[in-house]
Amino acid sequence: MITLKRVDNSEDLKAAHRVREQVFVLEQNVPREAECDQYEETARHYLAMYDGVPCGAARWRETAEGIKLERFAVLQAYRNKKIGAHVLKAVLDDVLAAHPDKKIYLNAQLPAVNFYLQHGFVTEGEMFSECDINHYKMVFKG
Repeated sequence: MITLKRVDNSEDLKAAHRVREQVFVLEQNVPREAECDQYEETARHYLAMYDGVPCGAARWRETAEGIKLERFAVLQAYRNKKIGAHVLKAVLDDVLAAHPDKKIYLNAQLPAVNFYLQHGFVTEGEMFSECDINHYKMVFKG
């Protein structure tokens, strides 16, 4: 069973960071200093669990451009179990409730573009590289 926590304590935040480190730093070779940045304190964080095991994470934050969704990660062993969709829905519900008139966007890694297309996002602009991983900027259209 998938459960989701809106992180409100240091223990859950550490668990979310462990998921992100496993996916981004160890699996995708993103530099640790690029994965954990100056927005950790101000972003809203989420932790997904599958049968009680921390396995997914995400965050969002306000920017000058709108609301940026970031750091969506699901541990490899838990992929294709609808965890990402569950997390994305919860994040979008929260963002739309708190900021109904703001632009919602993200930078999607190339393999995740179709996932976001299926959930109401469209690509914007050209493909770009971030931490040696190809991305597209995507905007939520509902």
